[in-house]
Amino acid sequence: MYLKKVFLIALTSATLAGASLAQEPPPVKILFGSETTPSTGTPQAIGFYSKGCLSGAVALPIDGPNWQAMRLSRNRRFGHPKMIEVIERLSRDAAQYDGWPGLLVGDLSQPRGGPMLSGHASHQIGLDADVWLNPMPDRRYTLREREDISAQSVLKNDGTLFVDPEKFTPAHERLLMRAASYTEVQRIFVHPGIKKALCDDWTGDRTNLAKLRPYYGHHYHFHIRLFCESGSPDCKPQNAVDMSDDGCGANLSWWLSDEPWKPKEPAKKPEKPETAPVKPARPSYMTLSDLPKACEAVLEAPAPSPLPETALTPKIPLPPLAPWPEVGPVPTPRSAG
Repeated sequence: MYLKKVFLIALTSATLAGASLAQEPPPVKILFGSETTPSTGTPQAIGFYSKGCLSGAVALPIDGPNWQAMRLSRNRRFGHPKMIEVIERLSRDAAQYDGWPGLLVGDLSQPRGGPMLSGHASHQIGLDADVWLNPMPDRRYTLREREDISAQSVLKNDGTLFVDPEKFTPAHERLLMRAASYTEVQRIFVHPGIKKALCDDWTGDRTNLAKLRPYYGHHYHFHIRLFCESGSPDCKPQNAVDMSDDGCGANLSWWLSDEPWKPKEPAKKPEKPETAPVKPARPSYMTLSDLPKACEAVLEAPAPSPLPETALTPKIPLPPLAPWPEVGPVPTPRSAG
């Protein structure tokens, strides 16, 4: 299946370019982004969070008692079974103990992980998940609404880095600290303003505050990342979080300064001697050879048969057509002469 797909992509590219088939390999994001079903095999996270793939993925059901999956057309509801378990547990615990009515779940991973056609650099091995900062409403969104409704920022509208207390509430804080308390969670990415609010306001157990890591964006959603799971020997862990430092000191001060937000100056290329040997040009994009070797087998593996119903992507209704503009009365043609 994979080799046939590579051939078709190469043939199409060669035809469009008027070139032979002896050309650069296709971008690996096209190979993984075009997969619509998970692979068979033991669930395994393979490689690093931003350079890997996922075997034996499980789909998060579209709806649960305390969650709704959003942006279904992207087909990014797949994860390692442990990630699905953590999301479902968080949805239950937050509803029962934290006053959070339910989760609106954004992107997890593609059916076989790997690089995505758009958006995330990570989310490749089934151990990352985005959860919107909007609470779930007391009704089920339609399939169309899940495409059109947007996550809401919790920042003030004054251009600062700080949260709006009308938008970011104690329930948000309890939800985040609940997620950070799970032993499977390695870190959670949040906006620096959210981290500051927690540093200033959280009066409960601060043991896991260190797991809340400030980063760009992440004021519409928070990003849960799990540790590599046992049974995934090829999973590459991220550097450990220093749990002795709650992250409310120098690191947070840096994020709240002007330094992280300054435009980056373009790096100067070092001058090369005129006699330097010419190296073969590499593709300017990631190819399959850049991923762990096991990812080729993930692409080649068949889909489960029968395919679990939860893994099927529903047909999303098209948005309603805009009404025709009103046309005034047609003037009566003037008689000739």
